[in-house]
Amino acid sequence: MSQLEGTWTADYITTNGVKLHYVTQGDGPLMVMLHGFPEFWYSWRYQIPEFAAEYKVVALDMRGYNESDKPKDLGAYTVEELTKDIEGVIRGLGYDRCVLVGHDWGGAIAWYFAYAYPELVEKLIVLNIPHPARFADGLWTWEQLQKSWYIFLFQLPLIPELLLQADDYQAIAAAFIDTAIDKNAFTPTDLELYKDAAAKRGALTAMLNYYRNIFQDLFNRKPEWNLLSVPTLMIWGENDAALGRELTYGTEEYVRDFEIRYIPNCSHWVQQEKPELVNRYIWEFLREESAIAPDSADED
Repeated sequence: MSQLEGTWTADYITTNGVKLHYVTQGDGPLMVMLHGFPEFWYSWRYQIPEFAAEYKVVALDMRGYNESDKPKDLGAYTVEELTKDIEGVIRGLGYDRCVLVGHDWGGAIAWYFAYAYPELVEKLIVLNIPHPARFADGLWTWEQLQKSWYIFLFQLPLIPELLLQADDYQAIAAAFIDTAIDKNAFTPTDLELYKDAAAKRGALTAMLNYYRNIFQDLFNRKPEWNLLSVPTLMIWGENDAALGRELTYGTEEYVRDFEIRYIPNCSHWVQQEKPELVNRYIWEFLREESAIAPDSADED
């Protein structure tokens, strides 16, 4: 059995004009998992069978990644389009609510989705990605600018693609192994799978197009962030080389029912580096009763 095969099954769903690949396991309430850069559904390999015990888990390949469609237009990778994808997945699978789990870029989309479609999100779980308002403010500090240098590099045409594919996509593997605290969290096979996904035709440009829309999506629009009513858990590996812990401070100002769990000696790749602890924290959160009374859940 290959590393990509397991107790889960693979399928496709057409939503918002694109065909998205996903892996699924289990029955019951819907749990949707959204990966980050430069990953694909495989980053949830330790969570899919774990939560399939009580949920129908759906781990997507986001548009532009791995086996999903890769539109060529830069405008196909705006927050609006990406959130519409998730709405279509939930409704297309026959559900009206889900537990939404996102890491990195998947977490950013999950934040926006929860604000745009709070009625579709029972609980929100974000891993190593700050609230968009905190990120927009924090990026312009000198400390965070130093960590986020790659965002500015990725704005260039062609050069990032050439750098990422050089030497058999070594930069893709290095993104994981060079920043992980526990280097053993990623086997040589894991790294090859991430490289193979990035090497699919059109994938690199599609993946980078998320970043090429970032200033328009995260910073230029300056949306008014209402107090989010969706119960939210943030899990944060404290040794994130790209995102400082200080970006988590003040998140409770934007979320009514919020809790955060920090994981020491752990990098940005938190659910892969500390899967048992991440899974435990998620289970604890899922089994908690919301602090929000049912009749107040839809207030601003």
